[in-house]
Amino acid sequence: MSKARYALVAVAFSLTALLFVDRIAISVAKGHIESDFGLTDTEFGWVLSMFSLGYALFQSPTGAMADKWGPRSMLALFVITWSALTGLTGLAWGFVSLMVVRFLFGIAEAGAFPTFARAMYSWLPASERALAQGINLSGARIGAAFALPFVAWMLDAAGWRESFYILCAVGIIWAVCWYLWFRNDPADHRSISKAELKLIEEGRETKLSNADERVTVAEPMDMSFRSKTMWLLMLQYFAHSFTFYFALTWLFPYLQKTYGLSAVTTGFLAGAPLIASAIGNWVGGATVDMMYRRGYGLWSRRLPAIIGFILSAAGLVGAMMSDSAYMAVAWLCLAMFGTDVTVPPSWAYCIDVGGKKSGAVSGKMNMCGNFGAFLTSIAFPYMLTAFGSTMPFFISAIVLNLIGAYFWFLINIKKKSHGVLAKAS
Repeated sequence: MSKARYALVAVAFSLTALLFVDRIAISVAKGHIESDFGLTDTEFGWVLSMFSLGYALFQSPTGAMADKWGPRSMLALFVITWSALTGLTGLAWGFVSLMVVRFLFGIAEAGAFPTFARAMYSWLPASERALAQGINLSGARIGAAFALPFVAWMLDAAGWRESFYILCAVGIIWAVCWYLWFRNDPADHRSISKAELKLIEEGRETKLSNADERVTVAEPMDMSFRSKTMWLLMLQYFAHSFTFYFALTWLFPYLQKTYGLSAVTTGFLAGAPLIASAIGNWVGGATVDMMYRRGYGLWSRRLPAIIGFILSAAGLVGAMMSDSAYMAVAWLCLAMFGTDVTVPPSWAYCIDVGGKKSGAVSGKMNMCGNFGAFLTSIAFPYMLTAFGSTMPFFISAIVLNLIGAYFWFLINIKKKSHGVLAKAS
C-alpha cells in the first residue's frame, strides 16, 4: 500500500517550520529595529500585537476560503502573499509602516493552519489526524527554535533587512512546489494507490461514541458562534495561546535582559522551551490517536488536553519562582510541553465536528487563540512597566491554564437532529 498521505504530513511540517521562522524573526531582530527606528518596548509590543490581531481576525474567513476553493490554490496564495510581506518588513521605514506591514502579514499567515486542517480531513483517516496535527504543529516549535540562533547569526552576518529578503525568496519557492505537488482530492494524486485511497475514504468520518452506539458523523455539527461548544473550544485555545506566544514574542528579550546574556546564548536557551513544545505536540497527538483507537472517543481528546493545561500551569509556577536563567528555562520547558499537549486534541476535535467545514471551524478556534497571542504581546510589556515585575504576567497565564483545563470538562457532544449524532464515551 502506498503511503502518500504521510508525505502530506511531512510537507505540512516543512511549511509550519518556515511559517514560524518568518514570524519569529522580528523578535530576534528587536534590538536592531528598535535602534534604527527609536522604538520603546511598548511600541515594539504593539508591532508584535498587530500581527496577532490580523492573524486572529482572518482565521475564520481564510478557513472558509479553503473550504470553498480548496487547499491547493488557497495555500499557495497565502504563502506567496505572506512571503512578499516578509520582504516588505525589510523595507519598513518607521513605527507606523512596520505596524501596517505586520498586520497584513498576520492576515496572510492566518490561512495556513485552517487550510491544512481541511487538507487533512480529505487525506487522512480520523484515527491518524491527531498525531498528524501534532507533527504538523511541532514544525512551528522546531522552526521557531531553529530561528532563534540561526536568525540571530543571519542578522549579524547579513543585516536585519537583508534577512527578511532571504526569507521572502524561500517562501515563494515553497509555494510553487506545493501547487505543483498537491491535489485537493487524494483520488486525483498519482502517488496514491487504490488501497490507500480506500483506507482514507472509509476512515474519513469520525466516530466519537461508544462501540455499542457508534454513529458516523453524517454532517458537520453546528459550530457557529451560537454554539456553547464552539465558545468553550475557542476560549480554551485562548488560554493555550496566551502561554505559548510568550515563548514566540517576549521570551528572547526577557531572558537576554533579565540575565544579561549574549544574543546567540539567549537564542539557544530560548529555543529549548520550543523544542519541548514540539515534543508536547508529538506526545499529545500519539496519546489522542492511541486512546481513540482503543474506543475512548471524546475522552481521547479531553483527557490529554486537561493534563496538558495542568502541566503548563505547574511549569509557569516554577519559572516564576526561579532565580537563574537555566532553572527558568527548565521550568518553561515543562510549561511549553504541557501547553502544546493540548494542541493536537484541539485540532483533532475541530476536524471531528467540522467535517467538510473543518477549515471554518478550526479557523474560529485559532482566531480566538490568537486574540490570546495579541493580548500576550502587549500585556507583558505593560504589566512589566506598571508593576516592575513579571510576576503578574505569569500569574495571569497560570490562571488561564487552569481555566482551560476546566473548560475541557465542559466540552461535550449532544444529540441534535441537525448536528453530530454521537454520544460521548
